[in-house]
Amino acid sequence: MSFSDIFKSSFLENVAAVSILDMVLALALAFGIGLFIFFIYKKTYAGVMYSSSFGVTLTALTMITTLVILAVTSNVVLSLGMVGALSIVRFRTAIKEPLDIAFLFWSIAAGIVLAAGMIPLAVFGSAVIGLILLVFANKKDHTNPYIVVLQCDGQESEEAASAFLKENTKRCATKSKTVRKGLVELDFEIRLKEDNTEFINSLADLKGVQSAVLVSYNGDYMG
Repeated sequence: MSFSDIFKSSFLENVAAVSILDMVLALALAFGIGLFIFFIYKKTYAGVMYSSSFGVTLTALTMITTLVILAVTSNVVLSLGMVGALSIVRFRTAIKEPLDIAFLFWSIAAGIVLAAGMIPLAVFGSAVIGLILLVFANKKDHTNPYIVVLQCDGQESEEAASAFLKENTKRCATKSKTVRKGLVELDFEIRLKEDNTEFINSLADLKGVQSAVLVSYNGDYMG
């Protein structure tokens, strides 16, 4: 082994492992699909507070995944080393919305498929996934549950309020009851007959009813 062989590096040998055309095409397609995922995320978001930074992350994640897979597919030895390097990465950010996990996996999967050269699969698959999410995530349920928090001064007003709710709602179920001296607090889960909440005003005017609060509830938060 000569002196030059000791310092010989294979770094320059990998420069031409991926052509310029492949890099530009893969990253451009990754950027386009990433923007499409961002658009679908923005249209289907139904959480408490929208985060634009997460949407930008989806676009960046698609491109980063494409970049990594391009490098892996060009060198078998590099792929083994990259698996070990990426295995030490840990993410501590909490995912608040369950649907966000699907978008993260979608971005990663799109980047992997693109870098593997399966462009029709990446484009067609993303279009189908986006269409399905638009249809189902934006589907409105007109029987969304509501919570009625009611405060009464006794049993008579409690029975009158319960009867009034059962008459003016599609479904009414008692969830909790708290009794104190001179005060009865009730929590009802109701389904509205129509998209009209004026009945809560009449409920608050009943004799013995001190307060009536109507709260929309979608299964994730109350507010």
